[in-house]
Amino acid sequence: MKLIFSMLSCLILGSSHLFGQSLPATAADVRPLPVGAPVPDISVTAVTGETVGMKSLLGGKPTVLVFYRGGWCPYCNRQLADLAVVEKDLKAMGYQVVAVSPDAPEQLRASGEKWDLGYRLYSDAPGKLIRAMGLAFAVPENYRGIIRDASGGLNMDVLPVPAVFLLDGQGKITYVYFNPDFRERLSGEKLLAEAKAFRGKP
Repeated sequence: MKLIFSMLSCLILGSSHLFGQSLPATAADVRPLPVGAPVPDISVTAVTGETVGMKSLLGGKPTVLVFYRGGWCPYCNRQLADLAVVEKDLKAMGYQVVAVSPDAPEQLRASGEKWDLGYRLYSDAPGKLIRAMGLAFAVPENYRGIIRDASGGLNMDVLPVPAVFLLDGQGKITYVYFNPDFRERLSGEKLLAEAKAFRGKP
């Protein structure tokens, strides 16, 4: 009897711990990983359907890591197009550009073709990386159908606050931009200025 009680207690405590990891209720409650933190080595999915861990994906290169809501979001599409304009300058500084969203790979392919993007798009449909980066909040009711369809049915819970991280060659964060107001995005001009500032440091 004591053994059963002990097992039940462990289960209850374990469940309490899991419930304690619930998503922030709103975008305003989100707290992304700070400068100096490493990007978690969590797998994402390429347009081809191949899964790859973040450590392998980053490949020891300085990186502009972008998180966006999905190809269904007009503000995200403008940001993706703006990134395409400055990508050449970012590459000249030694950066690669990687963009992640909850969209399924086939949705990413459509976005890449629509905007003729030279940089890579990756799917985090289950939201594991988005959660680990501290960008996830609970999907508002009116977005549930959109997120479900865009993710291929893999996600009905997680929506990311759009964010841009600059990473050094070790995968550590050197700059963070995020805004709970999804209509406000980091401009390509401002991104270039921040990237230049970091690359100019000894």
